[in-house]
Amino acid sequence: MVDYVIVGAGSAGCVLANRLSAVRENDVVLLEAGGRDTNPFIHMPAGYLALMKSGSVDWHYHTDPQPHLDNRVLFWPRGKVLGGSSSINGMVYIRGHASDYDLWAQLGNRGWSYGDCLPYFIRSEGRQAGADEFHGADGPLRTSRLPELTHPLTKAWFAAGEQAGYRATDDFNGAELEGFGPVDSTIADNQRASAARCYLHPVMNRPNLKVITRALVSRVLVEGGRAVGIEYIRGGQVHTLRAEREVILSGGAINSPQLLQLSGIGDGDHLRSLGIKVVHELKGVGQNLQDHLACGVKQRCTQPISFLKHTKPLGATKAFIQYVLTRTGPATSHGLEAMAFLKSQSDLVAPDLQFFFVLLMYSDHGRKITNEHGFMAYFNIARPESRGTIMIRSADPLQHPAIRPNYLEAPEDVRNMRDGIRIGREIIAQKAFDPYRGDEYAPGSRATSDADIDSYVRQTCETIYHPVGTCKMGSDPLAVVDDHLRVRGIEGLRVIDASIMPRLVSGNTNAPTIMIAEKGADFILGRQPLTAATRLADTAARQASL
Repeated sequence: MVDYVIVGAGSAGCVLANRLSAVRENDVVLLEAGGRDTNPFIHMPAGYLALMKSGSVDWHYHTDPQPHLDNRVLFWPRGKVLGGSSSINGMVYIRGHASDYDLWAQLGNRGWSYGDCLPYFIRSEGRQAGADEFHGADGPLRTSRLPELTHPLTKAWFAAGEQAGYRATDDFNGAELEGFGPVDSTIADNQRASAARCYLHPVMNRPNLKVITRALVSRVLVEGGRAVGIEYIRGGQVHTLRAEREVILSGGAINSPQLLQLSGIGDGDHLRSLGIKVVHELKGVGQNLQDHLACGVKQRCTQPISFLKHTKPLGATKAFIQYVLTRTGPATSHGLEAMAFLKSQSDLVAPDLQFFFVLLMYSDHGRKITNEHGFMAYFNIARPESRGTIMIRSADPLQHPAIRPNYLEAPEDVRNMRDGIRIGREIIAQKAFDPYRGDEYAPGSRATSDADIDSYVRQTCETIYHPVGTCKMGSDPLAVVDDHLRVRGIEGLRVIDASIMPRLVSGNTNAPTIMIAEKGADFILGRQPLTAATRLADTAARQASL
């Protein structure tokens, strides 16, 4: 018997393990289906492409055929290792737009406005450039920025944005999200700053924290309307672990709803059709799936200055050896220097397109590198309207659930993707790219009509790895957790991860997930939520304890 059982050692689970075990009286167990984060490519910033190709620390998820994408089956990378997807992601540190969180609050979720969430973003962050009104400098999650943006293509990107009439921003996580700007990253000391490295490894030796890897949790045990523990499979054997206070699910947008459904919590008709006893009816479990869908304009470069050489066997081997020996060189970077958040229509409240300027041309998540020098205006729609589901196929915990994101079901999303292609072309057509711009590799100069562009999008778009919403927070009939992240109708059970987002944020999801876990830890510990004023006292207290 322990006090708290945390299921999933991803971004949220690592935060919770740290914060809950900081109270010495708490006995905490963290379970992870994957193994330890010992793979050297995890910690090398440029290693994420190698991880993508090998699949060595991945769940190997795929969607069902997508009806609005010519029935394509899409690869959905998710981390299966300590740190979860923060150990395999692109290390981009983005929080989203303030209005994202204000909308959560407007939907009835008390304490989740941007003003409520900002103190937790600040608490979590250890920014290399120092603290200000939007950033923290002494938090566990290390963030940094390249000291100087020197690549000629990156300079051309910024100049082209100005020439096209777009604004610039110095800090996507500060006062203004919209515009062209430099990328903040979860990289520190030339290493990936995963949630495992930042939150879990520093506290692994606490006597009141136990981490169990290679443990697949198969069921939440519920007795008398209360979660009292879990069952998990390890080494082919079924084990039971009981929790005195709470069971916390932090498996993410796929695993958390899957586990609830396996435990008899979900849509009763669906569960009964699979022979699962209904423990508690919650029709929203697995509903409300949202994700950022991405596509790009690929442009040949007339000068051999792209990152292509670093992906060749000889270049990649040299970079790896240099990194291992000296922790310097091209492998210290994820290769992403600049982005842009833009509006497809000037009257929008917030940007609806997120652009990544990529110094390489690739497809299939980087598993296929185009053997030509080039670059990409790669983008995703920031606020998709399409909604999908995550539903188990059977009572077997080893069988992957059905992933049905229902991409491009909403006509607004189709239009938004089309706008992204045209805006990407507009930027690349500016004078700043004249010295480098070759022929358009894709979709190609002949693709000019709406039908041509829509066809290209359907054939090539992919997830950009931000699934959320399948255990959404709220009080409506499809809400799974309340605004303190407690599963509705079951005592002693919470979900704390990206699945609780009622609406997808306008940016990458790692930083928001860590914020959610920081806030959730305070809920569990019975502490008053941080405010702008109490955050200062919180910072002073933590500095005094160092």
